[in-house]
Amino acid sequence: MVERDRSYHSIAERWSFGERTSERVSRYIIKRLVQLVAVLFGITFLTFLLTYLSPGDPARLMLMSTGITPTDELVRQVRSQLGLDQPFWMRYGTWLGQVLQGDFGTSYKYDRPVVDILLSRLPATLRLTGSAMLIVIVISFPLGILSAIYRNKWLDYVIRLFSFAGLSMPSFWLGMLLMLVFGVQLKLLPVMGSTGWNSLILPTCTLAVPLIAQYSRQIRAVMLDEMSQDYVSGARSRGVKERQVIMHHILPNALLPIVTLMGMSTGTLLGGAAIVESLFVWPGVGQMAVDAIFTRDYPLIQGYVMWMATIYVTLNLLVDLWTHLRDPRIRLEVDV
Repeated sequence: MVERDRSYHSIAERWSFGERTSERVSRYIIKRLVQLVAVLFGITFLTFLLTYLSPGDPARLMLMSTGITPTDELVRQVRSQLGLDQPFWMRYGTWLGQVLQGDFGTSYKYDRPVVDILLSRLPATLRLTGSAMLIVIVISFPLGILSAIYRNKWLDYVIRLFSFAGLSMPSFWLGMLLMLVFGVQLKLLPVMGSTGWNSLILPTCTLAVPLIAQYSRQIRAVMLDEMSQDYVSGARSRGVKERQVIMHHILPNALLPIVTLMGMSTGTLLGGAAIVESLFVWPGVGQMAVDAIFTRDYPLIQGYVMWMATIYVTLNLLVDLWTHLRDPRIRLEVDV
């Protein structure tokens, strides 16, 4: 009877612990969602203010882009139609009220809803992001692991030299170099646009090479730190094979900081790598944002900013939750 009571008591304790953990996670998610709203509000206000203070007239630029001579009378008519003749607070308040109803406005340049433009550009960015991150994971992890295993040997020096070179090359210079070699001289790959699967190769490599160099260095550093821990020495002293020590002990613990960094890199790529997309004329959200900035397309800029902020906060939340589930010793900060 005593043993049965202890068993019931143990089950009750585990059930209570699970409820407390679930409650903590729920409170944490609610807190982060509230922070998301505050961050979006602050970012949209600052972006709207900066675009308002920036030089250039959106009405005049929009007329020039369509080939119409922007006379003063025509510019005044367009400004009145777009609401650009209203004070800043009235324009921002009107836009914010529309956003709360799910309407992000209409693009000045394309005369289409901002949401439709973002959704039409998103698939191209998703393809580019997915292919780049896949290459980064497939290549950077083996390079980082091998560099840590063969520390201060010739293979380690070669990988570190590659990492240094990859981090030192600007993305626009690397992209132009790839275009020159594989597009112009060898004529193997297209250099502009999205005409097929082969047009994805050059922009993907341009995005992946710096990330591979960065993550191979990070993985090497984390692996070396884990190799110096006592639990690794204990596993080796028990006769555990080196491959099992690396795959089942060192690598799982090294994943925590690496996944956090990859979450932020994925957010950057999902926001559209503006330089790379503009260089290769890739029809993604990054190139759309650059065009919107040059044409002072305020609604489209604001929609892009909200997309970027939502991605970063959401990915950060998912990474934090994954880290907590992977290692419950890492507590979630739920105290406001």
